[in-house]
Amino acid sequence: MSTMADQSHQKATFYQYRLLKKITFPRWMWTTYLLLPCAAVASQMVILSWDSFIFFLLAGMLIFWIQFVIGRSVLHLTGSLSSRKWRFSLQAPWIGYMPEQHVSSFRFIKVQWHTSWIGCVLIALMAFWSPLSFTISAYFWHLWLVGPRYYAWYRLTRQYKDGMLKFGPDDVSYYSQ
Repeated sequence: MSTMADQSHQKATFYQYRLLKKITFPRWMWTTYLLLPCAAVASQMVILSWDSFIFFLLAGMLIFWIQFVIGRSVLHLTGSLSSRKWRFSLQAPWIGYMPEQHVSSFRFIKVQWHTSWIGCVLIALMAFWSPLSFTISAYFWHLWLVGPRYYAWYRLTRQYKDGMLKFGPDDVSYYSQ
């Protein structure tokens, strides 16, 4: 006689991950990271013009959207079903299109790599028709958003390449299967 709990236990999928490394972001790094946009817009307003504030906001919204579209497209074009596991996050330092569950380190790096270089190329193309303040702001936002991801990637470069990443509120954990 089998119970319902036994049947669901037999059909359930269990994942066993072993934590290899955990990278936490110190409080001073958070503070500096969150104050950078204020310093950037203030310096643009002093050096270039007062309307840099408007361009700064517009560039920020555009870069958020561009990175979302690129990341989602990369996941879609690679035939990944994991795109459902990604969402738009407003939680610092993981602002932007980020995985909300465990994600393969290879897939994460692939999405970030494509987001970085395609974003830089698009900003360079827009520079021909955009004011200088907008172009500088777009590059700032682009680098500001991918900065923490590349910091985590840099800190994990010596780890195995087939691991899983999990992004917490103030850390990133690297697991092996």
